[in-house]
Amino acid sequence: MANQGSGPRIGYFDPPEGPLADRLDRPWEMTEHEWTEILGRVSPGRRLKPDRWPERSKFAVALSFDTDHEVGSLAGGNFAPGRLAWGQRGRRVGVPRILDILARHDVPATFFIPAVVSLIDPDETRRIAGDGHEVGLHGWIHANNSRLDRDTEREILLRAREVLNNISGQDIVGHRSANFDLSPNTIELVAEIGLEYDSSMMADDSPYELLLAGKNSGLVEVPVEWVRDDAVYLSFSRGGSRPWLSPTEVFEIFKDELEAAAAEGDVFQLLMHPHVIGHRSRVWIIEKIIEHAKSLGGAWFGTHAQVARWVRESAA
Repeated sequence: MANQGSGPRIGYFDPPEGPLADRLDRPWEMTEHEWTEILGRVSPGRRLKPDRWPERSKFAVALSFDTDHEVGSLAGGNFAPGRLAWGQRGRRVGVPRILDILARHDVPATFFIPAVVSLIDPDETRRIAGDGHEVGLHGWIHANNSRLDRDTEREILLRAREVLNNISGQDIVGHRSANFDLSPNTIELVAEIGLEYDSSMMADDSPYELLLAGKNSGLVEVPVEWVRDDAVYLSFSRGGSRPWLSPTEVFEIFKDELEAAAAEGDVFQLLMHPHVIGHRSRVWIIEKIIEHAKSLGGAWFGTHAQVARWVRESAA
């Protein structure tokens, strides 16, 4: 069962056992052994920036969409019909608009989908896969992994992967943790069940190896960043968050990130949500980013799985 205790916590992690548990409000008393053990459990390894990209391209573009729809509200315990409808908008108008833009520009993307979203509307997942896009693992119902014990988290990963495999017809190879929220066990479990890459962490702009206790896990990290996430700027919640930048300002931030990645010969990774970016006044950002990337010359558009495989093989 998930540990839902209300005791002291380190970040999002469940409280440790042993002497450290009694000193969480006094971090200056943490010993070198304790912080070394915490930092060493999962850490960034070798940077995997390749010398070149497929088709002799100068840089890569990896677009992704966290297709959460109504399950974000369900997982958060908000069952109000209005709030659920806000998420359902992503299914009804967001995904169709996004797929139309990607098809028009012949650009592949990765859609990270909670298994329950796929069960609610299997045809959506089938259309995404049928249009040539990658389907990635995004948990069962967008619940925070940090609140799960190891056995529960493993069982949920396996169950969600089976659902997505069966509905999409793809072999699911990539993982993104809901809210970028990982337990101490998440990366170890993602490697253990045989996935190829994770896309939940932020230690670099370039892809990199993920280490477990200082040893290569075999996983590639295709890193995310809050600065390249539409929800940071454009999401709305009665409880707190408000859109604080205009779509034009958000586009300028994404464009600056894109231009810097292109100048460095690196990958420009971008994360969006159909229920956030899919509005009429915002969805144009996707098209303009694609057009601008092409105008720079030398852009290669790949799924996250294609990026992970290319950088791994290039580094071999």
